[in-house]
Amino acid sequence: MSGHSKWSTIKHKKAATDARKGQQFTKVARELTIAAKEGGGNPDGNYRLRLAIEKARDVNMPQDNIKRAIQRGTGELGGAQMEELRFEGYGPSGVAIIVETVTDNRNRTAGEIRNLFTRAGGSLGATGSVAWMFHREGQITVDAKKKDPDEVGLEAIELGAADARVDGASVDVVTDPHQLHVVRDALKKKGYAIESAEVTMNASQTISLDETRAASVLKLLDALEELDDVQAVYSNIDVPADVLERISESA
Repeated sequence: MSGHSKWSTIKHKKAATDARKGQQFTKVARELTIAAKEGGGNPDGNYRLRLAIEKARDVNMPQDNIKRAIQRGTGELGGAQMEELRFEGYGPSGVAIIVETVTDNRNRTAGEIRNLFTRAGGSLGATGSVAWMFHREGQITVDAKKKDPDEVGLEAIELGAADARVDGASVDVVTDPHQLHVVRDALKKKGYAIESAEVTMNASQTISLDETRAASVLKLLDALEELDDVQAVYSNIDVPADVLERISESA
């Protein structure tokens, strides 16, 4: 798992404020709308929508909100027209970054993202400038607790995962995006604690940074994630979990 994915998990565990919940609702609602617009309003035939609904439930979004967001996507309800935009560029220390957005105003979104990159000493690039080093995959983080993480990884593979990577007491289970919910449900039935489950972009080439430089990059990634139009941020930063924890404690 990329260092930024770990960082996001750590930050989200510590962010339980009403403001954060409101932002989560906004982002999840937009994902529901785009997923329904792209593949229809039936989650049985739309795996992206199914994952979005599960994410909405994870953040305790009311059922009425979920329904309205889906109806906006299928055209049953009016509202601003949303579109997906992807931005690519390089942050401090040459870290490759992909920013996925859902917006009703592409000029506003582009301006906000460009400003953050520039202030951090980075720069936006053309489409495809960094995407070539990323690939989309399902990713499930399992808390091994008292079990042997290697054994947890092997069991995940037996349940249909493509790979498993041990990181301390956690196991990062890799799946085909379309099999994410299948493997996650199977792990749940086995009694494993699921810390997170998402379709993400992981880098085939990573950059290892010391604590000081990592903190600088993570500051930019956090700022990007705080923008309302941003749905997800991916990078090829590689930082050990213990270093991420220390940075989180000092943030």
